[in-house]
Amino acid sequence: MSKAKSMAKVSTKGVFNIFWGLIASSIISAVGVMIVAGILTESEYGLVAIALTGPNLLAIFRDWGVDWATIKYTAQYRSENKEQNIRPVLASIVLFEVLLGFSLSVISFFLSGFMAANIFERPDLAPLIQVASFVIFAEALMKAAQATFTGYEKMEYHSITSVVYSSLKTGFMILLAVLGFGSFGAIVGTTVAYVISGIIAAILLYVVVYRNIPRQNGSLQLFSTTKTLLRYGLPLSVSAIVGGFLGQFYNVLLAIFCSDLLIGNYQVAINFGSIVTFFVMPVLTVLLPAFSKIDSQKEQKTLGSVFQFSVKYASLLIVPVAFAVIALAQPTVSTFFGTKYSHTPLYLALYVVVFIYTAFGYLSIENILKSQGRTDINMKLVLITSGISLILNVILIPSFGILGLLVTNIFATIPTILVALWWIQKKFKATIDWNSSAIVVLATASASLITYLAVSTLMLPSLLTLILGLVLSSVTYLFPAPMVGAITHADVNNLKDMINGLGPLAPLFSLPLSV
Repeated sequence: MSKAKSMAKVSTKGVFNIFWGLIASSIISAVGVMIVAGILTESEYGLVAIALTGPNLLAIFRDWGVDWATIKYTAQYRSENKEQNIRPVLASIVLFEVLLGFSLSVISFFLSGFMAANIFERPDLAPLIQVASFVIFAEALMKAAQATFTGYEKMEYHSITSVVYSSLKTGFMILLAVLGFGSFGAIVGTTVAYVISGIIAAILLYVVVYRNIPRQNGSLQLFSTTKTLLRYGLPLSVSAIVGGFLGQFYNVLLAIFCSDLLIGNYQVAINFGSIVTFFVMPVLTVLLPAFSKIDSQKEQKTLGSVFQFSVKYASLLIVPVAFAVIALAQPTVSTFFGTKYSHTPLYLALYVVVFIYTAFGYLSIENILKSQGRTDINMKLVLITSGISLILNVILIPSFGILGLLVTNIFATIPTILVALWWIQKKFKATIDWNSSAIVVLATASASLITYLAVSTLMLPSLLTLILGLVLSSVTYLFPAPMVGAITHADVNNLKDMINGLGPLAPLFSLPLSV
């Protein structure tokens, strides 16, 4: 078996372990969000999103790229049989994350009054921001542990920590909302859940991974190891800080130019958008450790094959889901909220458009660059996207509000994808299958259009319309796809080989391919 196919089997298992955790945690979170959003008014729910903006803005400065560095070096050292080198990496990331996370939480707490009064122009928001500040520290513990689980290919523990957090968050938020604590209760529930989950994640990190790693002779060399992590991660941190800061800046613009009601609608659209991230995040999570096992200087052909596989098979999964969400946005929102959140369907449809770019390398580009140590190129690409987004959003948000933000997200990414594909082709001799990508997009777009036109004419209850739409969307994609070449016989065989990595569950997932 080729190295590319062998890696694909391991990655498929990793995708599955992330997938079940993401499904479970997202369903639990969605239930909580729907119940809490139903109890709170649209304006109260909008305040929850605004209150988290301040701490989230400061949290951008927490990571400095060490999470990504941990994933890369953990996967790389394991593939090179140098597991003893992993111990100082883990000790360094935990110490770094704890110190910086705690410091930023304290800063956020004491700046809460300033942010509430001067930035958000809502002085009563200060107590909510104070409580939310502790999320930064708890998130540091959680992310350090999950980065280790990812690099060590123990994805099941990544999922366990996510499910624990979602369960606690949902339970606390519903309880406090029912007791009448409103927006404050939702923030307290989120914060307490994060703190408890972060502690549990840190304990799992020690028990499952750290204490089982062979010891090095001598000290852990925390300072030099941290320098190595930062050398790799600094360009990524610049990218994250710029992108994250601008994201929060756009949230501030929305808070200034949009009503709490519209922001509440937008927040619900983002929550519904998690339907697509069910499929996006598992794929995105396993790509970096997979690519990190390949040396582009020695295994250029393998790298090209893995890159093309990652784009094609990710698009076969994610692009149809994105188009289905677009076609069924209205009945989906109406099923859960009736006539409430009337702006959400349009916001949701526009929000998921960017995931269609998966067919053109949207998810794979960043990870192939990170895996080969070209974080400098990744930083430049992010800066290009950020520059375009900043110009468009400053122009469009004051006039068009949330619609301006969503339209910017759709168009600002395109130039970066094209530049990145050109650079990857030039340096790594790797490219996507343009013909296959175009066929997948056209096939799913056609199925989506048929579904949208059909459900738009139905005069049935929203739930029944949604169910019929899901069936129609599946049928109009799955059956014509092989006929137009979106899925070939070779693809089916490759997918079956990859699914065999799931062990006893393989026959269940192979059944649709047999059809």
